[in-house]
Amino acid sequence: MTETRPTGRTSRRALASVAAAALIAGGAIGSGYLPAATPAYAQALPKSPIEAPEHPPGSFAGIVNKVKPGVVSVKVKLDDSASSDDDDGPSQGRNLQNVPPQLREFFKRFGQNGPGGMQPQHQSPRGAVGSGFIISADGYVVTNNHVVDHAKTVQVTLDDGRTLDAKVIGKDSKTDVALLKITEGSNFPYVQFGKAAPQVGDWVVAIGNPFGLGGTVTAGIVSARGRDIGAGPYDDFLQIDAPINKGNSGGPTFNVNGEVVGMNTAIASPSGGSVGLAFAIPAETVQAVVDQLRTDGKVARGYLGVQIQPVTQDIAEGLGLDKAKGALVDHAENGTPAAKAGLKAGDVIEKVNGDTVDSARELSRKIAGLKPGAKVELSYLRGGKTDTATVTLGTMPTDGTKMASRDDDSGNGQPRLGLQLAPAGDVGLSDQGVAVVQVDPDGPAAAKGIEAGDVILDVGGQSVARPSDVATQIRAAESSGRKAVLMRVKSGKGQTRFVAVSLNKKAG
Repeated sequence: MTETRPTGRTSRRALASVAAAALIAGGAIGSGYLPAATPAYAQALPKSPIEAPEHPPGSFAGIVNKVKPGVVSVKVKLDDSASSDDDDGPSQGRNLQNVPPQLREFFKRFGQNGPGGMQPQHQSPRGAVGSGFIISADGYVVTNNHVVDHAKTVQVTLDDGRTLDAKVIGKDSKTDVALLKITEGSNFPYVQFGKAAPQVGDWVVAIGNPFGLGGTVTAGIVSARGRDIGAGPYDDFLQIDAPINKGNSGGPTFNVNGEVVGMNTAIASPSGGSVGLAFAIPAETVQAVVDQLRTDGKVARGYLGVQIQPVTQDIAEGLGLDKAKGALVDHAENGTPAAKAGLKAGDVIEKVNGDTVDSARELSRKIAGLKPGAKVELSYLRGGKTDTATVTLGTMPTDGTKMASRDDDSGNGQPRLGLQLAPAGDVGLSDQGVAVVQVDPDGPAAAKGIEAGDVILDVGGQSVARPSDVATQIRAAESSGRKAVLMRVKSGKGQTRFVAVSLNKKAG
């Protein structure tokens, strides 16, 4: 009977047979070169077998054994003000309208409403579960804001099985970071933040409490960096493919040195379970927020006082820029640091303290990462020339006012505007600008979102008061070789934005 063995395995007897055959063959081949009487000596075996390495190559066991004691499960009893929505989405302060369309239907918060999100809606008191990690021997614990939001009581369960009470020291909804403090005991095992950001392709290990199964370990790689998933104004997520599920919220992602490089926060999934699209807040963001929460119990952010929008390719062409980079100032609020520094609508902010600004989102993060009172040097483009301004940052308002409102205009320009215009004063809309009386629904202006009742304030950087002014500026842009003309438009709701429309000889 033929013996079947798993591929890649060979019996000791077979190896010995092969070795003996090789020896015989070698003797036959070498018989003309070696004296026949030369004895063959076998090498003496060591007195004890060679010990296998503690952990096989490629194993994460060493990392896990080192850091797992510092990871906790978080259990929360929610107060009555918490929403009963068990989708872990808008009820946790998240605006799904800002989520990219391809993720909107599938995006799921996780870490709430018990294992698998199966907790009955009428259970009382209502609860939530998530994950966290200890960052100091005296018991400070980091987790997600959405895990402990509306918490009435909080408990953490350690890796050794102890369940201890904790209190919320502070939380920040804009970055979804919260800081807890264990109220009993001391000398806790803890983990440390990484000193360097991970690179795409680096191995990472995630530990947490998915579906209430504490101490669960998964591994994968960093799939991407700098992801904006619409979760908040300062999105800069790591994307990882380590399996993450409901209950992993607030848990750490480690590098191969056992350092925290991210905090697991969100997944994109059609089923609510892992499909390899998980998002973690970078460690540097978590650490910066935690430092403020630990000291002050709240986060204070720098405030510039401008509304901004991205520089799209057509806007770049309208401004005569080589590349679509920077942040376009929509307008500077009166009395704000930006206004006091002389920034105006149409300026393109290119650098902050010498660091390049690639996008409006990046400018928001850079300014928010600075403390109120900090002096920053802004490099900006105005009228084709680069200038600088020194700005003393204010304090970000806490009434929901945003530092920057972004309008991701993405329409494609067409040869004509498709607008009927009139002086804004003649139709009673405004004391300045040119009113949009009618819009061709098939025209390029409609594709850009311009509507009847909007007011065009300036074209090509020049104020306009009559329809002829608009035509004049379009001709000027054409004659200068511009591929697009940039217009500043005020909507019926009083908000302003820049719109770039492509040009050719038929524009008008």
